[in-house]
Amino acid sequence: MERIREVIVVEGKYDVIRLKSAVDGMVVPTDGFRIFKDKERLGMLRRLAAVRGLILLTDSDSAGGVIRNHLLGCIPAEQVKIAYVPPRPGKERRKAAPSKEGLLGVEGMDNATVLEALRRAGATFEAADAPPARLMSLTKADLAAVGLSGGVNSAIKRQALLAALELPPTLSANRLLEVLNATVTPQEWTEWLKKLP
Repeated sequence: MERIREVIVVEGKYDVIRLKSAVDGMVVPTDGFRIFKDKERLGMLRRLAAVRGLILLTDSDSAGGVIRNHLLGCIPAEQVKIAYVPPRPGKERRKAAPSKEGLLGVEGMDNATVLEALRRAGATFEAADAPPARLMSLTKADLAAVGLSGGVNSAIKRQALLAALELPPTLSANRLLEVLNATVTPQEWTEWLKKLP
């Protein structure tokens, strides 16, 4: 499995599943057009872009283009690479009918096609023996140890941290760990902990 440094942004959860079977890296969904109203998720993408860079990998249809253009207007161009999957006719197995334009989306592509799209976009492929592209190596146990998980008032503390980091309030513990490990330095982590209620 190929390891990629940049954060890959896709449209939905089935695209995440496709990418996770092809690459070792952080993959974040926009949840389709919800990205237009989700200021917290957009803030998270901006933070990830500033630290790791983004690769936008949306579908080849017009909806994918609208999402891609919206993100390009919100995030500095030097922090974004764009990957394109070929416009292949067809329908995904899970769907009863093809999309409006009759094209396969990212989820319908095979791993080789996805990897080629990422290569053409200029993705940073890291050596298998290189350490993962992360600033920290926090675990769920670390979150529990500082009262962000599994304890009295842990939900309040976690919401305060999410708000301070401008992250979506509905971010799961696993995604929170991914974002923290990708964007926060040990010094920043220590400072954030001091500010928690």
